[in-house]
Amino acid sequence: MSLLCNTGDWFTLGQGNAFRKVELYNMEWPASINLDNMVVYAAPYGGPIAIVKDPKLFIKLDGSTSTRPIIRVFNCVGKLLSSINWDCGNLVTLGWSDSEELIGVQDDGTIFIHDMFGNFVHKFSVGKDVTDVADAKIFTSASGTGVAVMTSGFKIYILNNIKDPKSRPLSELLNITSNLSCWEMVSKDRTTSCLLATGNEITLVRHGDNVFTNHTLTMRNEFHSISLLSVSFDHEHVAFLTNTGCLWMGSWDLKHKYCEFVTGRQEKANQLVWCVDGGSTKYESQAVIVSYMNLILIVGATGESSVYTYDSPMTLIPEMDCVRVLTNYYHELVQKVPLSTSKIFGINISEPASFLFEAHRKFQDRSHQSDEYLCLIQNKLPAAVADCIDAAGHEFDPNTQKSLIRAAYFGKSFIIGYNCSDYITMCKTLKVLNVLRDRNVGIPITIQQFNHLQPVVILDRLVFRKYYGLSIHIAKYLKLQETRILEHWAFQKIIHDKNDDEIARKIAAKFSSAGLHEPMSYANVADKAQQIGKTKLAITLLELETKKKLQVPLLLKLGASEKALIAATQSGDIDLIYMAILEMKNTTALAKFHMTIRRYPLAQNLYKKYCQLNSLSTLKDIHSQEDDFLSQAELALREALQLGNLDASIPDISGNYRKASKTIEADLADETKKLIRHQKLLQDKYQKDFFGLALHAMVRKLLQLGDQRYAEKLKSEFKMSDRRYWWLRIQTYAENYQWDELEKFAKAKKSVIGYEPFVEVCLSKANVAEAKKYLPRCSEENKLKWYLRAGCYADAATIAFMQKDIDSLLKIHDHCNDSSLMSTVENMIGQLSSKK
Repeated sequence: MSLLCNTGDWFTLGQGNAFRKVELYNMEWPASINLDNMVVYAAPYGGPIAIVKDPKLFIKLDGSTSTRPIIRVFNCVGKLLSSINWDCGNLVTLGWSDSEELIGVQDDGTIFIHDMFGNFVHKFSVGKDVTDVADAKIFTSASGTGVAVMTSGFKIYILNNIKDPKSRPLSELLNITSNLSCWEMVSKDRTTSCLLATGNEITLVRHGDNVFTNHTLTMRNEFHSISLLSVSFDHEHVAFLTNTGCLWMGSWDLKHKYCEFVTGRQEKANQLVWCVDGGSTKYESQAVIVSYMNLILIVGATGESSVYTYDSPMTLIPEMDCVRVLTNYYHELVQKVPLSTSKIFGINISEPASFLFEAHRKFQDRSHQSDEYLCLIQNKLPAAVADCIDAAGHEFDPNTQKSLIRAAYFGKSFIIGYNCSDYITMCKTLKVLNVLRDRNVGIPITIQQFNHLQPVVILDRLVFRKYYGLSIHIAKYLKLQETRILEHWAFQKIIHDKNDDEIARKIAAKFSSAGLHEPMSYANVADKAQQIGKTKLAITLLELETKKKLQVPLLLKLGASEKALIAATQSGDIDLIYMAILEMKNTTALAKFHMTIRRYPLAQNLYKKYCQLNSLSTLKDIHSQEDDFLSQAELALREALQLGNLDASIPDISGNYRKASKTIEADLADETKKLIRHQKLLQDKYQKDFFGLALHAMVRKLLQLGDQRYAEKLKSEFKMSDRRYWWLRIQTYAENYQWDELEKFAKAKKSVIGYEPFVEVCLSKANVAEAKKYLPRCSEENKLKWYLRAGCYADAATIAFMQKDIDSLLKIHDHCNDSSLMSTVENMIGQLSSKK
């Protein structure tokens, strides 16, 4: 229903298949550039364009020196980015990787990688056996960017990923003749295959597979050979152009033919590419473009065609959803009209989106017809709004975008509870797309390409082109991380600026003013500075790093071990401190290391702990250097106990304790020496193990052996208390069942510990009769308790009555079984109760 001026370049290839041609830029080539005698290698997704003079158009004169080609790299507007003087071998072909690196293949099998600014990245060889490359193809594989080379002996070698350059022959059994006219690579289902055209036969060979398929191409018109072969960008379709100008289109595996088309042109075509519909997988929506000297022929998969003429030769650049056409004067785009766009701007269209767009136009004109159009699509407004939003994303003209977005905004106002997320996302995306397409940036990508690459990749490409300010604005606008942008900016500063102090100041100022949620890390930037030899700058930057786990390892790597130790101790992280200590120990003179570490107590204490577990000799040296006599004594004592040579070490231990003013510990050490001497004597005397026994255990053992005299000697020499000695004798007599000796001992002297222990040891051996001998001699306050424990209830009742202890009488009453005693206890309880 709506008809705007941008439909003037629309053309149809069958029912419902509308295509359009959009002008992107007027080219700004330098005056020396003429595409008539140039070969163009353009990167997809609006990437850079490499141009080199066509070697086939130049004749080498006898005696003349060979001329090395000059590769010029431009952006999509024609602005020069860099020039590369190819001073290596003979160049076979050029191409671009998925990271926009220029790939150059030489005839000796060497592959060179440069960035778009002409800086050499690295090189590698296809293989030792590959030294005579005649042709090469650069293609997209499942694992990255691949390279296939064909030698002069018609052997094909394939690298599926230039990041991991491991080449393998296509097939060991394949025998290619000199009749090969063209070949292409196909990557499907994570498998790389090769299509080879020989005469009227097509051979499909899978990489590494010794079984291959031959297809004889039959067409209505006779032909002798296939002059051009093209695989679609998505590797789903294949097309052949014969020497008689007949075109064959079908599936990549040659199992399905779409159509045949007779071009009617006898001259040799320059290029054959697919114009893929990124929004549909149906083959009817696809088209093939054939370029000749001054025209392009666009043929649909159903057999319809259209022709465009040009004033100069052109280069076709296939994309995932379109084909770009590059000439001396213009940069254009050919694509299938998106479905949402055709619903609005198509001729004789009665779709809801078209009515909504028209309603908005009438509303702007203040016409009542706006309401009439809205009434027609009242129940279909959500779909109409969605189509207007989608169509706006496919447009290159900002005015058309605005018209469609405003129509969507107008329509959503009449929808209750409308979710605006798609609308907002499209507005943001369009703003970014228009900035990218601006001729000052020159990246003419479609919205499908934008969504395929994702904004993060787009930002990386802007950063690599050094559009730092624009990248940061886009990152903030889309709420993406800015750290990678700032890091790349810092990398460039480090590489190109000379004054290290000024570089550090600028980087610190930029990072601190970035306004990020988390502080910027300086670790990656410092590592880059170290890689290019700016060690001082790297250390300066690392001093600004707040994350110690990143800072310490890099400082150690740079040789700033003391700074690393300071940072580690400030973090309090034990692992980091040990890392710094051990690295400093390995890289610093030992004397200097010890002097340095003494200034940091936490690090020194941890190092001592490390030495205690791994090197006691080192720990001794540290204590000796510091005159730490207490630590020397403790270490010697611990070591002596472990080695079992305490006797020999005691003098040193005691001396160190006295030097450390630890008199008590020194006296204990001296007494330990005397105790060890007694242990030796006793061991020799009794041939029993006395080593390692404490004084208490030694006296007990002597009493058990019956050597009371030596036991009393030890008691006297080591000043053992009488109470302890009495306990030991009582326990020993009871353990040996020496009841007569126990009784003699009790009568010999007045007990210093009372007579309760005598009762206790007797009861422990269940000898109540012996215990009764000592019960009367127990103290009055404990006598009742011990009578009860001994089971002497009658005597206990008498004592309780005398002490007027009714509770004890009640307890006796509960435990005794003698009826007469129970009667007596009851009388006692009655008498005491009546007195109250």
